[in-house]
Amino acid sequence: MSINRRDFLKKAGVITALGLGGAITLDAFEILEPLKAADFTSPEGLADKRWALVIDMSKIDQATIDEVIAACHDLHNVPDMGNAKDEIKWIWTDSFEHVFPGEENHYLDETTKKIPFLTLCNHCDHPPCVRVCPTQATFRREDGVVGMDMHRCIGCRFCMAACPYGARSFNYWDPTPHIKEINPDYPRRSKGVVEKCNLCMDRIDQGKEPVCAEKSNGAIVFGNLEDPNSAVRELLSTNYSMRRKPELGTQPSVYYLIGGEERA
Repeated sequence: MSINRRDFLKKAGVITALGLGGAITLDAFEILEPLKAADFTSPEGLADKRWALVIDMSKIDQATIDEVIAACHDLHNVPDMGNAKDEIKWIWTDSFEHVFPGEENHYLDETTKKIPFLTLCNHCDHPPCVRVCPTQATFRREDGVVGMDMHRCIGCRFCMAACPYGARSFNYWDPTPHIKEINPDYPRRSKGVVEKCNLCMDRIDQGKEPVCAEKSNGAIVFGNLEDPNSAVRELLSTNYSMRRKPELGTQPSVYYLIGGEERA
């Protein structure tokens, strides 16, 4: 990120004031406004890419689900709070009727009704969470990744209210005691901070795919929507796909393939 010392101190002062309960004024927003998507995008020339995931539900079984969730949560120091009320999740499962509420019908086949759908942040083209964040702790990169700088987060939870997919969690308690084995290569959060899936943007910047795709045994395919020859484009052009709540106009970058091979 290109920023001089004076601008940095201004931004730090605004964030501190907001975190201490200071008034959110127009001047405060003007100071924070200069941050752009390019500031958070890797210098590796990723601006011509639009990353996406395609989840093939015909290849999902419980063992794959368990491996994917464990790999994601272990890598990113996601705590296990031990109860649903305080649950912190980056990737999880839910039923078809909750994942696709507008698509539920009385004649849906029983198999589809019962299978667990992997669910995560949709990394939208038009993310409402970014628009409402007063400190720009949530941002959208030029390659489509919606990330978070959790050190800028003041815990206002505007993003949680704005996200129509329930993709964010709030740390009501200090998460550190609830992490089984801490990964020293990924930052830990503190009490009062929101967090979510960041599409493994640090791995992407190293030329790797997200860990959920790596550990999915081919059930989750990662690739560039801007490349007509990419694996995700091939799947989307040859299969019927679904996205969550398309009527909202957020343009999710997570696609689901339903049907095909017999499920395990």
